[in-house]
Amino acid sequence: MKPIATGKVRDVYEVADDKLVIVTTDRISAYDVILPTPITGKGVVLNQLSLFWFNLTRDIVPNHIISGNTFDLPEFFRTPEFDGRTVLVKRLKMLPFEFVVRGYMFGSMWETYKTEKSFCGYTFDREYVQAERLDAPILTPSAKRSTGHDENITVAQLQDETSAEFTAQITDLCVKLYNRCYDYALSRGIIIADTKFEFGYDERGELVLADEIFTPDSSRFWDASAYKTGVSPKSYDKQFVRDWLTANKLNGVEPAPEIPADIAAQTAAIYAECLRKITG
Repeated sequence: MKPIATGKVRDVYEVADDKLVIVTTDRISAYDVILPTPITGKGVVLNQLSLFWFNLTRDIVPNHIISGNTFDLPEFFRTPEFDGRTVLVKRLKMLPFEFVVRGYMFGSMWETYKTEKSFCGYTFDREYVQAERLDAPILTPSAKRSTGHDENITVAQLQDETSAEFTAQITDLCVKLYNRCYDYALSRGIIIADTKFEFGYDERGELVLADEIFTPDSSRFWDASAYKTGVSPKSYDKQFVRDWLTANKLNGVEPAPEIPADIAAQTAAIYAECLRKITG
């Protein structure tokens, strides 16, 4: 059986007209380049975290998970290589948008704010420093264009491209999801600084949460015990790999370089610690 789609991290298989199997691999990408060195166990961590959060938020919005149990998968996937990293999901008509919720002044928002004092249509009532918590989370959508690159758009543009009713609905859902999981993660010693969501419509026209949620690949996780403003906080994600690439002037270089064994091992340990802290 061959995947019908291969992404930076996930392989997607068609198993029925209305069902897909998604396998989360140990691949890692940085600066839009897939690196040749796998991060052992990374796919299992991402998959198990997503399953945990999907279960925690299913009362807010339906999600695409049918089963994460190996015995519910087609026989082809009942082998050790797929165990813990594979899910059976509903096939959806995916929306051509990603919905980013930001709770802290960081990343591309911080870089833009430093010079423009605004970001994606938002202006701010007071001055912020790097990594400072916003007075309230904000939604900054991006559109998936035919060029293959996502384009940041404003909430007003989202409304123009969809409708006022949809924009109000999706904003409410995204902020509710973020707040629910932010509070839980904080109780486990992790700050979720920002995250992204993807949605689709099922066969009944119902809005369904899809892809992955609240993983170190789709979110910015910080160590709450070490958090302070004005600096880049300690993170539970692939920033460790990004920092190594940057320090060695290899960021964005193709063909992608191999990651040294010690860097790969430390990155795997960061992912594993994130899973342990959140799920116990």
